[in-house]
Amino acid sequence: MKLKERIAVTRRGYRMLAEYCPKLIRTKVIAAAAEALSPFVTIWFSGRIINEITGNRDIGTLVLLVLLTVGLSFAFSMISNALNRVISEKESRMWNNFDKIFTDKQMSMDFADLEDQEIQKQRQKVQENLFMFGNGLGQLIWDTPSLVKMIVGIVASVAMTASLFAARTGNAVLDSRIWIAAAAGIMVLSGLIGARLRRREEKVFERWTDNAVWYNRAFTFYGYALYAETARAKDVRLYRQDRIADREMAKMDEHNRKSSGLLRKMSACQGLLELSRGVCNALCYLFVAAKACLGAFAVGSVVQYVGALMELVKSTSDLFFVLTENKVYTGHLKGLFEYLDLPDAKRQGTLPVPEGGEYIVEFQNVSFHYPGSETDVLKNVNLTLRAGKKQALVGANGAGKTTFVKLLCRLYDPTEGQILLNGTDIREYDYDEYLNLFSFVFQDFKLFALPLGENIAAAETVDAERAEDCIRKAALYDRYREMPDGLETWLYHDLSEKGVEISGGEAQKIALARALYKGSPVIVLDEPTAALDPIAEEQVYAGFSNTVGDRTAVYISHRLSSCRFCDEITVFDKGCIVQNGTHEELLEEENGKYKELWDAQAKYYVQS
Repeated sequence: MKLKERIAVTRRGYRMLAEYCPKLIRTKVIAAAAEALSPFVTIWFSGRIINEITGNRDIGTLVLLVLLTVGLSFAFSMISNALNRVISEKESRMWNNFDKIFTDKQMSMDFADLEDQEIQKQRQKVQENLFMFGNGLGQLIWDTPSLVKMIVGIVASVAMTASLFAARTGNAVLDSRIWIAAAAGIMVLSGLIGARLRRREEKVFERWTDNAVWYNRAFTFYGYALYAETARAKDVRLYRQDRIADREMAKMDEHNRKSSGLLRKMSACQGLLELSRGVCNALCYLFVAAKACLGAFAVGSVVQYVGALMELVKSTSDLFFVLTENKVYTGHLKGLFEYLDLPDAKRQGTLPVPEGGEYIVEFQNVSFHYPGSETDVLKNVNLTLRAGKKQALVGANGAGKTTFVKLLCRLYDPTEGQILLNGTDIREYDYDEYLNLFSFVFQDFKLFALPLGENIAAAETVDAERAEDCIRKAALYDRYREMPDGLETWLYHDLSEKGVEISGGEAQKIALARALYKGSPVIVLDEPTAALDPIAEEQVYAGFSNTVGDRTAVYISHRLSSCRFCDEITVFDKGCIVQNGTHEELLEEENGKYKELWDAQAKYYVQS
């Protein structure tokens, strides 16, 4: 990555931190400056105290020096502690805010991208880099104050050691100015060695994280989710799927062996870095000791010079390290921004949806195939959903009914053709406004471990009267009256000991009540009674007209008997619309697909 691009990426990182972690960087910089100056107080005053002990031995001066040492050290300590408490609070919020970055992106991302395996891998790698290793934004937060700390340390060290090189011993070799250049050269060399080792370490780390992405996903699933999720618990036990999990977990051993080798290489890099610093420190000791032995300065100054030189070596080495890290974390930042910048094609429309009135949706020559496939699952579909009408979609499994609904609610866009709302392509409308036109009950709906009312309202604020009306319309009122806390009753035991367990049929009724509560002009029901018993299903159908009211309804079902109340029935077969009409009209077509399906179901209810 070129310098100009690194600068641009870093600036964007700072802007993001200013948005999600206001004032955190500033607080950490102040704390870093205080932390950098703190050891120099001890170093400088220790030298003065030792000189006084070996020189004049004035009690008053010694007491003053000791009090100043303790007082200033205490002051710096208090400042650091106070700032670190503030930093700790801000950092705890910071990680929550970082998590929100990803949840916001997940919510705005096109649904097709959520199912894309490459994008899933990209997201997981970025998340692991940030949350497991602190790379990218984390490094920017930590390295910025570190950079300040090192610069302050270098300036303070140079100020304290300037007199070291000026002190005369009478020895031409030790008094030569070449030692200044030599010291600078040693510092730079130490820094360059550290930077090189850091680059090697990062290459090893990249190999390790690339290998870890899939294994972490597999470990999370086989090690935790497979056993923890109630929905899977029965199958895991009845079919002994734990043996499959054990087999897959055993494969992790090979990954762990590879990881151990890579981690050893990283440790070796760290060891070489510490060795280079140790050599530099030894040379500093020798130089200071030689000048002290020849009487260039008092014994106490040895403490000052050695301490300052060691801080200088460390700060210089760390400075090169951090500057090298900039290349590393800008790469991680770039990866984060590439993920966040994935286009949200669904949100490019800006037209407001017309308020009130009738909404007519038209599918015109619509064909569609899923990403990564060339096989059309919908082929040249033409259908109009008229305002206030009840439209049923029927057909065998895989006929294209659910895919039709996914296009209707813009989880996907057509591969060919267009979908119109009141004559305008739906892609031109504001995405959120368009979605507000619809209430959905899918086959694979999910409820949350939250109070019943919040599940129905999909919000914290619940209109109790409205929620209870929807519960009645969804034929759930008898069960609702048994719940101990009414709308405040928690569902499931995940987050509340008082939670209640509900059956699949009851969950489906709650999902239906949620769709009714939203109050959208179009309601889409994909197998809404699949989990209901025949009596409960009949109750829902009997009150269907009252339940839906004058709203447009799209109803998908495999049970053809449940479609009789609809104004129009559309039959799908292999992605195409093959029939359209009322129940009676379709039964009159002797060779029609609808009659074939009807007869296939009816024979199980008719005695021979």
